[in-house]
Amino acid sequence: MTLIGFLALLVIAAICGAIGQAIVGYSRGGCLVSMAVGFIGALLGRWLAGLLHLPELFVITIGGESFPVIWAIIGSALFVAVISFLTGRRWR
Repeated sequence: MTLIGFLALLVIAAICGAIGQAIVGYSRGGCLVSMAVGFIGALLGRWLAGLLHLPELFVITIGGESFPVIWAIIGSALFVAVISFLTGRRWR
C-alpha cells in the first residue's frame, strides 16, 4: 500500500467515525479519535455483517485494501454507544 492510499483510508475512516459519533451524539475527542473509531467500527461492522451473513453494501477499495463504509458507520455508532454507556455521558 502506498502512502497516498494509506492517507486516503485514514480520511475515510475519520469521516465514518465522525458520522458514527454524530449518530450517537457522543464525542470524546477530535480527528484522531474519529479515525480510531472509524477503523474499530469497520472491524466491528465487518465482523457483525459476516456473523449475520449480510452483504457488504458500499465498499471502497484503495491500494488493494477494502473498507466497508456502511458497516464502518454502523460499527462505529455501536462502538461509541457502548463507550458512552460505560464511561459516563458527555453529550454534545
